[in-house]
Amino acid sequence: MLMSITPITETIKYLYETDYDRWVLQTVQQLQDKNYEAIDWENLIDEVTDLSRRQRDKLMSLLTRLFEHLLKIAYWESEREYNYRGWNAEIQNFRIQIKRLLKKSPSLQVYLVEIFDECYQDARKITIKKTGLDPNIFPNEPIGNLEQVLDDDWLPNIQ
Repeated sequence: MLMSITPITETIKYLYETDYDRWVLQTVQQLQDKNYEAIDWENLIDEVTDLSRRQRDKLMSLLTRLFEHLLKIAYWESEREYNYRGWNAEIQNFRIQIKRLLKKSPSLQVYLVEIFDECYQDARKITIKKTGLDPNIFPNEPIGNLEQVLDDDWLPNIQ
């Protein structure tokens, strides 16, 4: 019996490397058929683990982008009048996406608290580069707390 499982497993592992979509569809079919011996467990476990990582990466990206736009609205005076509506719309967009993600995976709320300061610092660096403004005008500490940053009606004080 081992002789027949090994070639199947090796073929499936090869498929993972050469045709990912087909590997996924075949793995789903094997799971539905309860054909557990034919499943590429090593790569399946990696993929399931990666799902969590992707959600965390997405949350980090969304929060960083949210902070970028909050910083632009608060400090980029020369561009504010022209870009205010677009930046404000993006702020709402990022808030909506973060809230949807948290609704689907409430346990990510803890992670959001953990990455809050890091995302702010990343956004600060990006915004400094993007605007060309004096770095000293951007506060080192986040411009709002988590509740404020996610509040649909909150915007930072305009300088």
